[in-house]
Amino acid sequence: MEMHEIVLNTQSERVAVEFIKKFCSEKQELYDQKILNDADKNQIAKLKHMNIPEEGRSIDTVVNEMMEDIYQYGCHTNHTRFLGFIPGPASEVSWLGDIMTSAYNLHAGSFMNCPAASCIEQELIQWLCEQAGYTNEAGGLFVSGGSMANMTALCAARDKMLTEERQHLGVAYVSDQTHSSVAKGLRIIGIPNTRLRKIPTDMNFRMDMKQLECAIQADIAAGLVPFTVIASVGSTNTGSIDPLEEIALLCNQYNLWMHVDGAFGASVLLTKKYKHLLKGIELSDSISWDAHKWLFQTYGCGMVLVKDKANLVNSYHTNPEYLKDLETDGDCINPYDIGMELTRPARGLKLWLTLQVLGSDRMGAAIEHGFQLVEWAEDELKKNSEIEIISPAQLAIINFRYAPQTFTEDQKDELNLKISKKMIDDGYAGVFTTVLNGKKVLRICAIHPEATEYDMRSTVQRLNQYFNEIYPVMKAELV
Repeated sequence: MEMHEIVLNTQSERVAVEFIKKFCSEKQELYDQKILNDADKNQIAKLKHMNIPEEGRSIDTVVNEMMEDIYQYGCHTNHTRFLGFIPGPASEVSWLGDIMTSAYNLHAGSFMNCPAASCIEQELIQWLCEQAGYTNEAGGLFVSGGSMANMTALCAARDKMLTEERQHLGVAYVSDQTHSSVAKGLRIIGIPNTRLRKIPTDMNFRMDMKQLECAIQADIAAGLVPFTVIASVGSTNTGSIDPLEEIALLCNQYNLWMHVDGAFGASVLLTKKYKHLLKGIELSDSISWDAHKWLFQTYGCGMVLVKDKANLVNSYHTNPEYLKDLETDGDCINPYDIGMELTRPARGLKLWLTLQVLGSDRMGAAIEHGFQLVEWAEDELKKNSEIEIISPAQLAIINFRYAPQTFTEDQKDELNLKISKKMIDDGYAGVFTTVLNGKKVLRICAIHPEATEYDMRSTVQRLNQYFNEIYPVMKAELV
């Protein structure tokens, strides 16, 4: 049935269809648009003066205002040359699943409220656990994203590994490349920064195992209680993968919970060509995994997986009188008994829909394409002798900088910042900066399944062009 053939029963349905038409049209035109449409001071001032009316207004008017004044501003992460951050493009199938789930407005906190949706979510979680190499005792939950997944797992780790009397002695270990959400989550569950050990990384930005063990031994000697190591699978800055098997061996030796922050990189489990890179993830106790990163879902769709789901039940199960009628028997577990939320949406249905429509092989191929994209970028970067590659291509990420020999380190930092700003202002591609080894570098994260070799090479070529424009000016100013 064509869109225009749908019978409209209400004004809201008609407006919804018009919105969908306009959205699809804009998406087709996205390739020719700027990466970032910034809202200037005048636009922000306009929004601040949009007061709540005492009487309602026409839905057409309000929807058009939202399209023109709200939705069009910001980063266009669905653009094939948006290379700035990991949360990337969303599949149209996921978008459709989001619309459907929102339309039915399912309360997915308990099995009784929506048994079919709860069943699908649990089956999908079980399938994801299998991809990670977890056994039948494993389980998990769909959450809003990696931050919530990390905190959900680490709370279970705290309760499993520390008695209440010893929680004030608990110590956690991360690398200097671990995502900031981990430290935030640990603080929330009672592990302050003073009991968080940031372990240096090696030349490949992987956790240094010798320094990790030294830190654990020092804390034990000081009367503290090490309880968890957080390994990164696809760190945000470099895409690096910590030595999983070595960390697992150390955790087993010292009786620590091994959590894997795989918000970005765990999606590699669905590939055939690169899955081996995650060997050892099956030895972990828990995993965070974001579908709205490299599984191409709309926000927010994250997963927390645990090797033994009883640990989640132990931390989150409640039994108040007003929920007695919702108690379950057998294999059906109420989501609110394994996570923090009582009221929650059915976040997993859109991922289920996407996998059903595309199939796991096609999804895996889309992820593998990201590896190819960044290899094309690296090949183009190596043609310019003024470019220093700081972290080579891995998991669709590469870090580099323009480093003319005549410039000091501070001047190189300023140069690369100016090149990034020039690219963003121009709007051709989203290439932002980060800091590695104390150096400001340019970072490309290429995960769009529709991006091409031309997108990658032309982006690098344009960066070269900006370097050729900016460098002589900066050099002249130094004379």
